[in-house]
Amino acid sequence: MKTAKKAAAKKSKTPAKKSAPRKAATATKRAMPKKVAAKKAAPKKSASRMQPMDDQSMLREFFIDSLKDIYWAEKHLTKALPKMQKAATSEELKTAFEEHLAQTEEQIQRLEQVFEIMGEPAKAKKCDAMEGLTKEAQSIIEETEKGTATRDVALIMAAQKVEHYEIATYGGLAQLAGTLGLEDAKELLGMTLQEEKDTDENLTAIAENDINIQAAEEDEEDEDSDDEEDEEM
Repeated sequence: MKTAKKAAAKKSKTPAKKSAPRKAATATKRAMPKKVAAKKAAPKKSASRMQPMDDQSMLREFFIDSLKDIYWAEKHLTKALPKMQKAATSEELKTAFEEHLAQTEEQIQRLEQVFEIMGEPAKAKKCDAMEGLTKEAQSIIEETEKGTATRDVALIMAAQKVEHYEIATYGGLAQLAGTLGLEDAKELLGMTLQEEKDTDENLTAIAENDINIQAAEEDEEDEDSDDEEDEEM
């Protein structure tokens, strides 16, 4: 009897001791991955929130830097246009340069308004592109004959290179202003963009209507005079 009672007591105690640790271990293993996953997810959310702010700050800085570049370019152009006007032969071309000079001065004022909208001082940063274009125009004046339509053709081409550079610049700046939510700045830059396009079209019309033909006739006259000299010799 004593032996049977001891065996029964051992059977009743053994399952209770073994089952408790198994449940606790299982619960611990299941809980651990959840805690680890929660810690890893937090940094991803904060990083995604910061990224757009950084991009916009960089874009704004680039926008202001580009404003400084074209601001210098326009101021430099006000010095080059009077020289181009003086060198031109056609009265129509002289008038076009004169009108664009007055227009450029207004465009400078618009840029200053854009700086004001941005809360930045109007500062100029040297524009290598405009410096190169105006140097090319000066070379044309030095290398072509005074009073000829050929010089006017060359001056128109030089002026249109300037216009195309300005069209590209103002077009890009207007788009960036819209991206940054600067609607007033976008409108001001868009006004200048349209003026540059109009000037470019006007220069093309002047060249096609008269000056190109006159330049072609100058070549014929030169050839005729050369033939006469050959005959005399």
